Amino acid sequence: MIAVRFVDTNILLYFASTAVEDAPKSRIARSLMEEDDLVLSVQVIQEFYARATRPSRQDPLTHEDAMLLIESWSRFPIREIDFEIVLAALSTRHRYRISYWDAAIIEAARAAGCDVVLSEDLNRGQDYGGVRVMNPFPSVTKS
Repeated sequence: MIAVRFVDTNILLYFASTAVEDAPKSRIARSLMEEDDLVLSVQVIQEFYARATRPSRQDPLTHEDAMLLIESWSRFPIREIDFEIVLAALSTRHRYRISYWDAAIIEAARAAGCDVVLSEDLNRGQDYGGVRVMNPFPSVTKS
């Protein structure tokens, strides 16, 4: 069985970024998004759209550009957030003292059969009951 990895919102935001300071992370994110073993969730796509099109963003996407990217990512499995994931996320939030939204990402990854979440925002290397966080930008400092 091929292991699948879950993509957090920050990977997608770096993928779309044209900011000069994001260039190293953008290259890594673009390379990652060419791979076939990735899973997204509805939550991640919603967060991407909201943050990528925000007018206060340094390099906001237009609605049309964001839609094109989101449609291109439909080639990946997209995990819905259902009631079971909400309940599991509430438990994970309490157990690990993380935000509900981060816990929902962990639990969507688990429900999709992923054992790795690619994220810059969660604790690198942290194991959340069998779902481990991997920062794909280890040699690039956080901006």
